[in-house]
Amino acid sequence: MLPIVAVATFFVVILVIAFNWLDMTVAAMLGVVIFLVTGILTDSAVTSALATGDGTLALLFGGMVVARVLVPTGIFEVVGQKLLRFTNGSGKRLLLALLVIVAPVCALLPNATVVLLLGPVIVRVATAMEIDFIPLLVLTAIVSNAAGLLTLVGDPATFLVGSAIHLSFTDYLGRVSLGGLLALAVIVPLLPLLFGDIWRLRRPPAADLPPARLQQPLFVMVSVGILLLMVALFVFGSLLPTLTPPSVAILGATLALMAIYGWRVEPVTKVFSDIDWKTLIFILCMFFMVQGLVATGVLQGVSRLLAAVFGDHMLAAALVLLAGIGAASSVLANIPVVVAMLVLVKGYLVLIDAVPEQALGYTFQQVWPEQTIPVFVGMMFGATLGGSATLIGASANVVAAGIAAQNGRALTFARFARYGVPIVLAQLAVGAIYTAVLYLLAAG
Repeated sequence: MLPIVAVATFFVVILVIAFNWLDMTVAAMLGVVIFLVTGILTDSAVTSALATGDGTLALLFGGMVVARVLVPTGIFEVVGQKLLRFTNGSGKRLLLALLVIVAPVCALLPNATVVLLLGPVIVRVATAMEIDFIPLLVLTAIVSNAAGLLTLVGDPATFLVGSAIHLSFTDYLGRVSLGGLLALAVIVPLLPLLFGDIWRLRRPPAADLPPARLQQPLFVMVSVGILLLMVALFVFGSLLPTLTPPSVAILGATLALMAIYGWRVEPVTKVFSDIDWKTLIFILCMFFMVQGLVATGVLQGVSRLLAAVFGDHMLAAALVLLAGIGAASSVLANIPVVVAMLVLVKGYLVLIDAVPEQALGYTFQQVWPEQTIPVFVGMMFGATLGGSATLIGASANVVAAGIAAQNGRALTFARFARYGVPIVLAQLAVGAIYTAVLYLLAAG
């Protein structure tokens, strides 16, 4: 009986979120309450969920704090001015510049937070050039989602999957980042087709935006220095076992808060009040619910089905997972999808004797066989890229729609899909080729 209640509750929560019948965080909290009341979520399951999800939550929180501390420096307004001058009235240059600006930032900081900070600047640039800002906001969200594949910490999905198989930051750069670059590169030839009106635009150079200057230059230097320190520790921190990406993110957040307190730029409480606690609580609740499904044995049953269908044909499993998770992530939040699929895939690999049964536990520290890595890479591609297909597929998309509404325009589901679906199909095709090549190299 409990497995039926668990599955029904989980899917009802997902449907409620997908159709926006209730706020996603409230829906997730309600699901956790049902799991607790029915006894599906036990004390041991809660402990396991916290052990599995604490790293992801710490990473997101740290990135949010560091990004938020940069707000009063005026650095984003300065970027807007530089962007407007660079375009020189050319829509083509504007579109390409967005890729160059957004991608590296979103490879290190939460994409929704970056869109929230850069979105208003992009609207002002578009207004100064007298062009529609809706396509630019959509492109910014899509690029931010794809940029999550560039690094281990670029997206919750990449970190969840990467940490589950013990990929270090540098290991990730060597195995997966090229795929992220290809996913971004495939956007470029689609720009003239999907954003043709802007691509062909050529206007006289627009007047400058209102004057923007860096506030407290020394504080700016320290804030940017903290961000660069985080990057350095992400890359080289694996040399020390205690410097995991989540611990680096918390270190960066602590230093950033110390800086903003020391310079009295604004109250620390103001920074905390602007953190996206709602998203963090939602993610925690989804960890709890998935762990409840694990406790009932539901996900293990699906693992047996995977083993029966695919056997030891891991490449076929990887490609199906890429497509399936990509489709699911286009309408569902990728966090619960990835958390659930990690359990399924680990169970599948245990059943085909690719890894020992101990791999099901979060304390498993052995090196995963090379041929299993493409299966997880396929999951990363599907989860990270699929969300760009629709308006509700990723939090960055929803943020972009909110910014459009604040500026008097509506970003509709259909209009977002007009840009998102073709790009995602092309990106998933590239991801499938990359995953296949990775598997063939591992097998050879």
